Amino acid sequence: MSSFFARLKLAWAVLLGRAPAEPPPPALLPALTPETAHASGLFLLGMLQREGRLIDFLQEDVGGFSDAEVGAAARVVHQGCRKVLREYLPVVAVVPQSEGDPVTVPAGFDANRYRLSGNVTGQAPYAGSLKHHGWVATEVKLPPVPTTMDVKVLAPAEVELP
Repeated sequence: MSSFFARLKLAWAVLLGRAPAEPPPPALLPALTPETAHASGLFLLGMLQREGRLIDFLQEDVGGFSDAEVGAAARVVHQGCRKVLREYLPVVAVVPQSEGDPVTVPAGFDANRYRLSGNVTGQAPYAGSLKHHGWVATEVKLPPVPTTMDVKVLAPAEVELP
């Protein structure tokens, strides 16, 4: 609600025939689409495709291929995707111990960093065996998403001309 003096000034201007012009409507923000909301994720997926052919590998039905063929393909995917991960999202283990080692989950633990399984009863600290050491990103160095590209295009069609 306007202050008394602001309303008085407006009333006086109206009486004198000098009413101020309607204020412009507030600027509307562009509609948030799934593409804009998730552009960085789509961009990262595109980088994993470009460097490691991750989408090609995941879209392929590998059931009919031999283990050696799947292993050879996985080696190429692994090398390229690992390059992207190391360059843009370096990670370290949440828990430094090796899988299978005994670990203690402290009282007040962060549920984002520990997932408990098995017979979970009572209060922390919990003693158990490490099944997976987890991962945490130490840095996020993703390049800005180019505004001139359609982020939904994860990989362009490749056409070889004669």
